[in-house]
Amino acid sequence: MPFDLFCTAIWEKPEPIAMSAFRSFFMCFVVAAAIVIPISAQLSPDFYDKLCPQALPTIRSILEKAIYHEPRLGASLLRVHFHDCFVNGCDASVLLDDTPNFTGEKTAGPNLNSLRGFEVIDEIKEAVNSACCGNVVSCADILAVAARDSVAILGGPSYQVLLGRRDARTASLNDANSDIPRPIFDFPALLSNFQNHGLDLNDLVLLSGGHTIGLARCTNFRDRIYNETNIKPKFAASLRGICPKEGGDDNTATLDATTANFDTEYFKDLLKLKGLLHSDQELFKGVGSASDGLVQYYNNNPGAFFADFGVSMIKMGNMKPLTGSDGEIRMNCRKIN
Repeated sequence: MPFDLFCTAIWEKPEPIAMSAFRSFFMCFVVAAAIVIPISAQLSPDFYDKLCPQALPTIRSILEKAIYHEPRLGASLLRVHFHDCFVNGCDASVLLDDTPNFTGEKTAGPNLNSLRGFEVIDEIKEAVNSACCGNVVSCADILAVAARDSVAILGGPSYQVLLGRRDARTASLNDANSDIPRPIFDFPALLSNFQNHGLDLNDLVLLSGGHTIGLARCTNFRDRIYNETNIKPKFAASLRGICPKEGGDDNTATLDATTANFDTEYFKDLLKLKGLLHSDQELFKGVGSASDGLVQYYNNNPGAFFADFGVSMIKMGNMKPLTGSDGEIRMNCRKIN
């Protein structure tokens, strides 16, 4: 059934199904006809307040159910938003499927067999189209809100998301391969990558703190647990049971000791030389560097981490968004209209 037939009916008295469906359709038709999407070059926290006040509650409701059944999804959706924004801005390009004539970003090295949660985004998009009686909420905005709500549902901060992004009509496999920071990066490479995206050292440490939730694949930490010395020996030994020298590439380990809770355990683990990824431990080497100080500060000040994490997420979400008449609002997040 078309999405507009699912819009909420507002009639007080029961009616025959055919008449009820007709009136629901009619109401959606009237609402859709009256929708005027704001044309603005600026993102705004109240972009959907009048356009579709049901949009954000609908996203939250679906996420609560999904994360309840699989807590790992929260980290997955946070990561999808991150990987989207780091490739030519926050434009939902990462959601586009390959076609016979088009190669998207899902098969890029940092994404292949790694990014997940796309089915939840599909479910959210369909539900939001229904709640809004039309295609008015972009996939890029859904990713931004889903990342924020995932963090909040898992115990983290609920920062204010700026909205009004539009969706890209294209994607770049090459840019996804070159622009997304890798788990093998050393500190200079990490900082340079973030600075190239208009972010700074604080953002690097704070956004890396998102690794307080989620899992990593064996292929991304194998070299660290077998060949590096700045790692707790017992910690490395325990991981070797999960990640053998050969095979088991898709076996997973938790990124910190409390993987289903958004907290400061990630920073505590770095102080103990128990960072899972090479890139994680690069933030704390115990030499008194600026990043060392930030790791210690946020470990000791959870409230500051929560507040500052939200600021960095908003900053990342402002990276080259499409607004106004640029791009489009996709009906289906996996393909252009």
